[in-house]
Amino acid sequence: MLFNNFARLSTLTAVVASVLGTQLAAMADITLSGAGATFPQPLYERYAREIRKAHPDLKINYQGIGSGGGIKQTIAGTVDFGASDAAMTDGEIAKVKGGVILVPTAGGAVSVVYNLPGVKGLKLSNKVLTGIFEGKITTWNDPQIAQDNKGVSLPAGSIKPAVRADGSGTAFIFTNHLSAISPSFKSAVGASKEPKWPSGFLKGKGNPGVAGLVKQTPGGIGFVEYEFAIKNGLSSALVQNGSGKYVAPSLKAANLALADVQFPENFRAFDVNSTQGYPIVGLTWLLVPKSHKDPAKAKAIKTMVKWILTSGQQFNDDLNYTSIPSSVAQRAIAAVESGVK
Repeated sequence: MLFNNFARLSTLTAVVASVLGTQLAAMADITLSGAGATFPQPLYERYAREIRKAHPDLKINYQGIGSGGGIKQTIAGTVDFGASDAAMTDGEIAKVKGGVILVPTAGGAVSVVYNLPGVKGLKLSNKVLTGIFEGKITTWNDPQIAQDNKGVSLPAGSIKPAVRADGSGTAFIFTNHLSAISPSFKSAVGASKEPKWPSGFLKGKGNPGVAGLVKQTPGGIGFVEYEFAIKNGLSSALVQNGSGKYVAPSLKAANLALADVQFPENFRAFDVNSTQGYPIVGLTWLLVPKSHKDPAKAKAIKTMVKWILTSGQQFNDDLNYTSIPSSVAQRAIAAVESGVK
């Protein structure tokens, strides 16, 4: 009898252990994998660290591979979420099985960075800026540059443009602006994640790659998200906004430019062409698939989006990104709550 009681107790203990094991497994970490834009990479890495404090069971892994890569992986279903600084087109959205929600998370300035020792506060007119990236203006002491920078000693060396090697939302923001201010640029290069750059331009992968090229190349010039300019100690040029005023990139100037952006129902706002503040600015989005095989991941996606658009927005200013208006954030949270399954 004692043996039978012991056997029953052992069986009961095993059952309880099995149930507890199952419950503990259910409470184990949920890991969300994301990939895409390098423009918001410093911000998304900060989000990942901070959300872990608020939700210890939620881990986020994010890879900055460029907006083009983020869109491709979202379409392929190889990530839990993607990221892009160029809003997905109708054609791209149609390729995502089950559909996708574009969630705006931040905005920011794209700096025109340059490497000219001793030259501070470089001014680039619209004509000069587009001329450089069309490959038409090739030396730093060109009369057109000198006209914008009277009293500045400009070197006679070659201009060495550095652009993106990968499909890039930052490139889209930059070329979208240049196409808006120059029909010639629009025709020759165009607004695209993968523009038709002239031959001979240096090419780097991601914002870090372009920043690195400019930093190590005397005479270099390129475009990177403002935070990368600051992190790498790069000088940023003053460029002309719609009123003709020369403006340097800053959080305040980017906020001015983005203040009047209208977000439609699908949250795609393609063009930001303001006469206020700094003119080369853009938005960035999470690409959130509606359909997830794992219900736990669907729930985690909702938790992540809600945190980013509420508690997470406090970190945008810290890293020189603009925040999403609370009314827009609440709409996006509601869209994810009802749309993600």
